[in-house]
Amino acid sequence: MTEESGAAESDRTFRRVGVIGRFSDTSPSGVLHRLKDLAEARGLELFFEGPILPLAPDGSHELELGEDGSVDLLLALGGDGTILRAGRLTAGQNIPILGINLGHLGFLTASPEQEMEDCLTQLMEGRFILDWRSTLEARLVDSDGVEGETLVAWNDFMIHEPQVGRVSRLDLLIHDAEGWSEIGSFSGDGVVLSTPTGSTAYSLSAGGPIVMPSVECFLVTPVCPHTLAIRPLVVPADRSISVRSFEQSRSLIVTADGQIERTVGEGGEVRITTSEIRIPLMRFTGQTFFSTIRRKLSWAARPGDPS
Repeated sequence: MTEESGAAESDRTFRRVGVIGRFSDTSPSGVLHRLKDLAEARGLELFFEGPILPLAPDGSHELELGEDGSVDLLLALGGDGTILRAGRLTAGQNIPILGINLGHLGFLTASPEQEMEDCLTQLMEGRFILDWRSTLEARLVDSDGVEGETLVAWNDFMIHEPQVGRVSRLDLLIHDAEGWSEIGSFSGDGVVLSTPTGSTAYSLSAGGPIVMPSVECFLVTPVCPHTLAIRPLVVPADRSISVRSFEQSRSLIVTADGQIERTVGEGGEVRITTSEIRIPLMRFTGQTFFSTIRRKLSWAARPGDPS
């Protein structure tokens, strides 16, 4: 289901709920105890990831992902970074993700902390919608053409040369039915390749367009290019993009969702394509893409609209 065609899946049941979040030893754990009380009232079994297990109520279970049927739902307590991490932890397992915003922007979250109880009540009553969000994969290729590690991102990949503050000179190529062909070269701070979900993140800050999550495509957005002759590209989902350094003696840095970083050696390249993995992100009736960008980003907001 997409942003436009998503519908409530009232036939889904949730009994085993995984919980991840970003807490420190000094963080207030009241939200975890509220969650525990609600779970007991609703007959839910909670599983907390290792780092936050010491802050959870006594007798709580530890979350172990990667097993078939491990949990029915993953609850992400935090901001967008926590939700992005949740998506990578469950990639390919089709576990719905529900975000409760404990941070500032929380663009991908479905509910603020204050409304957590009402949010979970709607969930248990089957009043929710799943949006299946596309992801990208980056294949790291060495100078001999040998493919190495594959990374997955459902916001974006940032690619640049290693030295901070140094201009990156990059070559871009595209692959279609006729093979690889050159897009062109440019100098700048790097390039962002993003999904439609990521179009409202780094790509937007770099001048890229806003794209609805249901569109089958991905974006190629140069970061601070040293020319007026290159602009962001919208690429069909069935194409591949290759990024390599213009100078073969230089390596590249690839960052997935701003959280996972890898180095591609001298003469190597990064090949980006749409992944078969889709992330089921949960929202509720009335929460549309445009209402979210108006509320979170003040996009096309009328004077006097609530922030």
